[in-house]
Amino acid sequence: MSVRGALSGVTFALFTIVVYGSGLLTGRASAAGRPVIQKVDPSVFDKFENVSKSFVASAKAVEPAVAHLIVTRVVRYRDPYEDFFSDEFAQRFFRRRMPQGRVGRETSMGSGVIINADGTILTNAHVVKGASEIVAKLPDGRTFQAASFAADEEVDLAVVKISGKDLPVASLGDSDSLEVGQWVVAIGNPFGLEHTVTAGVVSAIRRNSGENQEDFIQTDAAINPGNSGGPLVDLRGQVVGINTSIYSKSGGYQGIGFALPINKAKQIMDRLRSPK
Repeated sequence: MSVRGALSGVTFALFTIVVYGSGLLTGRASAAGRPVIQKVDPSVFDKFENVSKSFVASAKAVEPAVAHLIVTRVVRYRDPYEDFFSDEFAQRFFRRRMPQGRVGRETSMGSGVIINADGTILTNAHVVKGASEIVAKLPDGRTFQAASFAADEEVDLAVVKISGKDLPVASLGDSDSLEVGQWVVAIGNPFGLEHTVTAGVVSAIRRNSGENQEDFIQTDAAINPGNSGGPLVDLRGQVVGINTSIYSKSGGYQGIGFALPINKAKQIMDRLRSPK
């Protein structure tokens, strides 16, 4: 027998073991010893489909309340002499004699989730840091300009306020009841791709994110730039965390993301919204 023929036989044998061992197919053996497939047992596929529908329902429950945040900042650009002369005296000399104030506008994007009918949006502090304008775009096509925002940079949480009628609101869950291995869904706008849904499990709880915070949910649901501030959702359709950061050497998804537990986020939100 040729090597190619031997490999083909091994592949077929492995396929037979996997298929029959899983119970997906039923049949009988032919005289030559190879199985003759008779039918597919549909009940096996129904079980997987029912699980799939749980993810669909979870995403549908929260997605209408997930906002695409477009953040504009006013920035001052460095003048050429600041890079050319390292001496502070020379920089001051040119500053007095050359036009100043080269100003521009920069735009970045992130995600947020509406958690109250009064227009309260939870997101990350780094998403709105230094913002001169914040626009929230909803999946139904409506856009709102933020009236105000407050942030706690230490825990990377911000509260953004918009005003509108009939705003969709996400239901909040209990992050203290999360267990390792539990399925979760992340919803957001990675790389500007609006309303993206990814799924994974809770990889760990009370995890250090690498920024001196030791109470994060770790998940392998894909989180990328632009997901920041979006919700982490359980299969009951309830928000259990606010996606905050990723561990990555490339800047993109590498299987480790972190979310601020919603119970802690609610405590910080109450503090940020209370009168000073």
